[in-house]
Amino acid sequence: MAEKISLMYNIESYHYDLPPDRIAQQPAARRELSRLLALDSVTGAIRDLCFTDIVDFFSPGDLLVVNNTRVFPARLLGRKETGGRVELLILHYPQEIFPAAGSRKQVEVTGLLKSSKGFRSGQRIIFAEDLTAEVIEVFAAGKARLNLYFQGELAQLLDKYGQLPLPPYIKREQGEEPGDRERYQTVFAAETGAIAAPTAGLHFTDELLAAIDKKGVERESVTLHVGYGTFAPVRVQDIRQHQIHSEFLTVSARTAGKINEVRNRGGRIWAVGTTTVRALEFAADATGAVQAKEGWCDLYMFPGYRFKVVNNLITNFHLPGSSLLFMVSALVGRERILTAYVHAVDNGYRFFSYGDAMIISGA
Repeated sequence: MAEKISLMYNIESYHYDLPPDRIAQQPAARRELSRLLALDSVTGAIRDLCFTDIVDFFSPGDLLVVNNTRVFPARLLGRKETGGRVELLILHYPQEIFPAAGSRKQVEVTGLLKSSKGFRSGQRIIFAEDLTAEVIEVFAAGKARLNLYFQGELAQLLDKYGQLPLPPYIKREQGEEPGDRERYQTVFAAETGAIAAPTAGLHFTDELLAAIDKKGVERESVTLHVGYGTFAPVRVQDIRQHQIHSEFLTVSARTAGKINEVRNRGGRIWAVGTTTVRALEFAADATGAVQAKEGWCDLYMFPGYRFKVVNNLITNFHLPGSSLLFMVSALVGRERILTAYVHAVDNGYRFFSYGDAMIISGA
């Protein structure tokens, strides 16, 4: 007989009913006018607020930590030389550009390929006259290595020909819309490399950040380039067996030092988004001191994980049965988080990337 999986680790314990019309297909009319569900992590009390009310949660001496990654237009639509349509989702921002024949340049990328038929090594893909690709190697589930060939500046070509890789639950016939270029970036986005936005940060405006600054709250940034794995479904019954994705992060010596200084004097650390949580917890040593760090982060947090740095979180609502839902359950408890989600569904909150926000506080 197979061993029974406890509720804490059973994937079925992390599902909740979500009507399709609760999944936000468009952002709020203004960033700061999203709703805010406030959850007290100590008492479990829930309050329904507006995102602008978030200023009231901070005290002088607190530290707000944001993820300053910037989403790049990673989705390219093209064709094979035989005419078949192709979609390429570049999984990591291209690095190490090399000269190619003539005036062309070359860079290797890893991506997800889609077409009506499969691909083979050596196959050429045409996105534009000045942007093409050649398949190097094909893997399972549409993943492939490719060489991109281009003329000019790659960033400008991606801006010209690419589309923002909006999440698969945003279902629009036309895909990206003109407003997405501004609204699917945070106002503090600075370091290009993500294929998904750190969505908790989408609610902040420059004016709201100024109001937080005025309260005597300091602010620092980390960089964690959100990858495709943030949408990857968990396909195991026992969530402990899930293989988490890796994402590239940078935690500077300045940010690490400031976090340690604030913690040592009793100030609170407020993480904006689960990506910021992941970066800070990965960079912390066994004592909770944050170290400067750069590299690939594969930290997987689920109930039972002991947080070393973060106990106050601003986040969005996460997909049922997702690794991000496991993370927030680890922070505040599975039953408590699901109770809050049921409240959000019953009270008309909008879910996921372009949806409303949640603040978990109490420490």
